[in-house]
Amino acid sequence: MTRPTTLFALACVAACLAGAAGAQTYPTKPIRMVVGFAPGGSTDKLARVLSQAMSEILGQTVTVDNRPGAAGNIAAEAVATAPADGYTVFMATVSSQAINPHLYPNTRFHPLDSFEPVMLVAKYPLVLMVPPGSPVDGVPGFVDFARRQSGKLYFSSAGTGSPGHLAGEIFKQDVKVEATHVPYKGGGPAMLAVMADEVQFAFETIPSAISLVRSGKLKGIAVTSDRRSSAAPDLPTMQEGGVKGISVTSWAGLVAPARTPRPVLDRLGEATRLALQKPGVRSALAADGAEPGGGTAAEFARFMASELRSWGQVVKNAGTKLD
Repeated sequence: MTRPTTLFALACVAACLAGAAGAQTYPTKPIRMVVGFAPGGSTDKLARVLSQAMSEILGQTVTVDNRPGAAGNIAAEAVATAPADGYTVFMATVSSQAINPHLYPNTRFHPLDSFEPVMLVAKYPLVLMVPPGSPVDGVPGFVDFARRQSGKLYFSSAGTGSPGHLAGEIFKQDVKVEATHVPYKGGGPAMLAVMADEVQFAFETIPSAISLVRSGKLKGIAVTSDRRSSAAPDLPTMQEGGVKGISVTSWAGLVAPARTPRPVLDRLGEATRLALQKPGVRSALAADGAEPGGGTAAEFARFMASELRSWGQVVKNAGTKLD
């Protein structure tokens, strides 16, 4: 072995030993959990519940850093270019990792290659909702209403390409009706439009919508998951109501910048797993209709790859383009 080769090999060994030593003491300072949406939304609520529990487990503060904009892309880019040391993580969502890549061609991150998966945190369905004074009840009644009003219908969403928007497009195709999409800057304004009877319906994530449905400010018709939600057991699934083509589940999971050391990722994964097992976390998620995640990093990686393919087909079929 030549001297330059020997020196290079020794340098690699030293770097690995240093990385392992650093991982053993991780974390030694606060961790930043970046969220791609404004405070108060479903992803933010999830991140705050998780971050508090992880702070207790890791012995270091995990702070939530809201970076709203471009449906999560701004936050994703910030994390993708952050140091790969475990002190910046991202609450990735179905939008940033599976939908947006098919809508934004010039992002500075790749949904899979730019990140290391840590763990799936939660899944949650969307709720089909109508104005509180609407005479429509049940999925069959709503389908009949939509067909009679085809071409005159308007539905709101948190933005073009959002899960709520695409759920509306799937519904239109499945029951063969025409309805105009009205994008808003967030789920809150989109639901206010339904409450004010400015639009006839909307699909929104159950953590965001459930309190308004329970209070009667919105009328829930059904959930988009394959089974009923424990947070709203009286609401049937769309499939129970005869709309077989809708099976839409939103989700969020923890990722770190690519090349974060494996021991650090393992520590983050263990802390996330323990956090999701805490009774307070599980009850908070259940109250919002979210199903706790879990599993391994490898399983989360395969899940994200599958979601990227599936949502790409949905976007293509809907002909969705940015406004």
